[in-house]
Amino acid sequence: MARSGGPKRVCLAYSGGLDTSVILRWLIEEYGCEVVAFCADVGQEEELSGLPEKARATGAVDCVVRDAREEFVRDFVFPALRGNAIYEGTYLLGTSLARPVIAKHQVEVARETGCDAVAHGATGKGNDQERFELTYRALAPELQVIAPWREWDLRSRTDCMAYAQKYGIPVTATLKKPYSMDRNLMHVSYEGGILEDPWREPDEDMFLLTRSLEKAPEAARELLVGFERGTPTALDGERLPPARLLDRLNKLAGEHGVGRVDMVENRFVGMKSRGVYETPGGTVLHAAHRAIESITLDREVMHERDRLSPRLAELIYNGFWFSPEMEFLRVAIEKSQENVTGEVRLKLYKGNVRVTGRRSPVSLYSEATVTFEDAGPADTYRQADATGFIRLQGLRLRRRER
Repeated sequence: MARSGGPKRVCLAYSGGLDTSVILRWLIEEYGCEVVAFCADVGQEEELSGLPEKARATGAVDCVVRDAREEFVRDFVFPALRGNAIYEGTYLLGTSLARPVIAKHQVEVARETGCDAVAHGATGKGNDQERFELTYRALAPELQVIAPWREWDLRSRTDCMAYAQKYGIPVTATLKKPYSMDRNLMHVSYEGGILEDPWREPDEDMFLLTRSLEKAPEAARELLVGFERGTPTALDGERLPPARLLDRLNKLAGEHGVGRVDMVENRFVGMKSRGVYETPGGTVLHAAHRAIESITLDREVMHERDRLSPRLAELIYNGFWFSPEMEFLRVAIEKSQENVTGEVRLKLYKGNVRVTGRRSPVSLYSEATVTFEDAGPADTYRQADATGFIRLQGLRLRRRER
């Protein structure tokens, strides 16, 4: 029996996978409401095929699909790259960056289609519930939020598969291989099911973007990445829009086995979780970005930005993209990138990314100053000055020994 006093129309963040397919039908049965399915295209590729038809067959009154690929890379992935945002030193935040752009468009569609509520398929144990709902609260606090995984009596994906079978909902998950997968232009993530044992090695046939080291080419692949103000703009001398650049780099780096990560991370809700990720293009861009910064970024500015990077990654991971503190950090980081322009040469080989060169028209690197072949310009650096510099630096150390 449907609940009384609930929402009349709900906009559901819909992927067509097991969870959101079941949720779509559950909302109709539980709340007696209309459901508008919404999907943001952030690079799922074949996963979008037939999605509107599937949503309507499951009971949706409408299914809206928006192409957010360019916006995702330009306005979310690349700003994180400019800030060197890497969570716990390992995770490049592919899913974390996709959620706020999806939720942003979801609330826009909810308003446009007359919805009074929004819903998502994130579990009550994961990080995505914060990422979706904190975005809802920041951008559309008037909308009611429904989180079925925190309400219903289904306790596992096995229960969801049974529910789907009851209502004739086609799903791709199976009891034999029930891990969860999320794909976008930045990465593919895998978690849950057989991956919950942190000792178990992932099955090789699971990976979609990267070759194994054993099957990667025997010859290295050289790349040239161009940057303007900290933003990747060209690959091998060809200027490309953000989404195409990242997509092409994913294919090139993935062929060489670059970008696999297997980690146990600390979720915002307090538990540890094992995640397996493929981020080939992002891995290359992070290495290239650090390399171009090494010759264009002032030392003290770099060190201050590096102090901000873990905090930036934490805010992204925890779902605070649309927050005052994020605005503050982004302004500082964008200021640091004004001079980060040039090219980086790299080699890809058997899962490795090696920087082999960097150059910039605004480089701070001075070969004349750093060379050991002569003393260098007298007005720039005098080696004799190092004596007093070291003496003063060591003054407090001498005092400590007394």
